[in-house]
Amino acid sequence: MNLIPDVALAENTSQRLPCVVVLDGSSSMAANNAIGALNDGLKLLEQDLKADDVARQRVRILVLRVGAPQNVEVVTDWVDAIEFEAPEIEANGTTPLGAGVRRALDEIETEKARYRDHGIPYNRPWLFVLTDGEPTDPDWESAADECRRAEESGRVSVFCVGVGEANMSKLGRFSPRQPLALQGLAFREFFLWLSRSARAGSKSSPSENIQMAAPSDWAVVPGRAG
Repeated sequence: MNLIPDVALAENTSQRLPCVVVLDGSSSMAANNAIGALNDGLKLLEQDLKADDVARQRVRILVLRVGAPQNVEVVTDWVDAIEFEAPEIEANGTTPLGAGVRRALDEIETEKARYRDHGIPYNRPWLFVLTDGEPTDPDWESAADECRRAEESGRVSVFCVGVGEANMSKLGRFSPRQPLALQGLAFREFFLWLSRSARAGSKSSPSENIQMAAPSDWAVVPGRAG
């Protein structure tokens, strides 16, 4: 087990808002330099969270990448926002989204156990899933069902975002919350929204239902089939 997160929790017993981001690092993300726009957005996330005195102490971040050479890669292990350094995501491989989401759910439960061990209160964890395609792993549907059950039982709040030609129908399987489509390559606007939501959420008590700002400047709600 990586002991670094436990050291951070022992030194800072502030309430936490855990936030996991699962990013599509498949080859298709190289098209139109989507991967470059994504990495610029991650840098903005780092800067904006660190600018908030409360969020930098309370928001905890884990970043997972799906694609080659590993199916699921931990590019940023659990870290408080004050220590967060935006990773550089590369575009290579396929999209084992089910494996990425399953790893994220496992990581969330392990992190919550750490909080309990250290007597740290926490808000409901957030899980963000971004992809420009569709799951390529054969058992992604069981992972999607597991993710949906985790949301419905109150263990996590799941937000799915489709980029470009993403299969929104399949992405919608991962959460009872309707997936949103990114406007063009508005990754900076998305990550700024995520940061501002986390900044507000970090000041909410664990029992509060955090109200997310309307994602009007980066998202499109796909039309439902009749």
